[in-house]
Amino acid sequence: MDERPPAAPRPPGTFKVGTVAGSDVLVSGSWFVVAALIAVIMAPLVEQVEPGLGALRYVAGLAFAVLLYGSVLLHEASHAVAATRLGYPVTSITLHFLGGMTSIEGEAKRPREEFVIAVVGPLTSIAVGLAALALLPVTPDGLLRLAVEGLAGANLLVGVLNLVPGLPLDGGRVLKAGVWGVTGSVVRGTVVAGWGGRLAAVAVLCWPLLQESVLGTPPDVIDFLLALVVAAFLWAGATAAMASARLRSRLPQLVARDLARRTLAVPGDLPLSEAVRRAQDAQAGGIVTTEHDGSPAGLVNEAALLATPEDRRPWVPTSSVARTLEHGLRLPVDIRGEDLVRALTRTPAAEYLLVEPDGSVYGVLTTEDVDRAFRATR
Repeated sequence: MDERPPAAPRPPGTFKVGTVAGSDVLVSGSWFVVAALIAVIMAPLVEQVEPGLGALRYVAGLAFAVLLYGSVLLHEASHAVAATRLGYPVTSITLHFLGGMTSIEGEAKRPREEFVIAVVGPLTSIAVGLAALALLPVTPDGLLRLAVEGLAGANLLVGVLNLVPGLPLDGGRVLKAGVWGVTGSVVRGTVVAGWGGRLAAVAVLCWPLLQESVLGTPPDVIDFLLALVVAAFLWAGATAAMASARLRSRLPQLVARDLARRTLAVPGDLPLSEAVRRAQDAQAGGIVTTEHDGSPAGLVNEAALLATPEDRRPWVPTSSVARTLEHGLRLPVDIRGEDLVRALTRTPAAEYLLVEPDGSVYGVLTTEDVDRAFRATR
């Protein structure tokens, strides 16, 4: 039987265009808006270097958008390769209106791993930009030269800006790794990098006010709008990272063994009323149905049990209100902290079976008990 976990559902509004480094490449619907915007912005430049194209200048602008996002894909693929080689599965790479995102399962366990996974992205962008820059002397004039110039400038800009020390940028993760390595606290590293991201958001918001004095060109409505969108993205990302770090600091206190309910094992064809009576006599908080050989088969769902009228319980088998023990519903009894939360998130359910290393049943864990214990740590 295949024991691999089921593939994660694709986020709404995205579609798969391929696979890179073993990870699905998804494109968000918002990408098309940005691609169209790039095509419109590039059209006048295309007309300057290649007059007479007419409507085809927009097609050339769209081709540049695809080329640009190809380099963004290289940036994200470098994150995916680094994470995979360090033992962290990557579920997908998503291209969206602000660039890209690599979905990595789990958090880095050591500062060095956090640093490596984060820094390879900006370094890849800078390398692509420098390579394009090196090609300029041998690139003929026209559309090709315009594309190479744009590729060089965009990648160098993306690479350098991504090294800004503030979350959710890659530079923020580099700063987080540094503070983590010095202090030994991943939470402190995240909070420091989160404040860096908030300062970066404020700087971006103020940029249009300084643009004319720095660049000599007055800002327009698009500049203010873009600054607002990017600043909101940085502030929200930094704030979410800081909140997540504070939550994770309480996770080590969650231990499945300590939260387990005593469990009663009954045959699946036993009348439900009798199973409930036996569980009450044994003061058990969970019921497991078994196969004929005694092996666990299902977990009685408390909500389904309570929804069954008492006058019907003598006539229905216990298995009728039990959930089959599919992949993800059996958890090691010693699972704790982030691993526990990740397991519950991967396979949502009301109850889970906790088993010892030898496979024997220890008890039942409910998400209600986990949630109550988590709230008690605040």
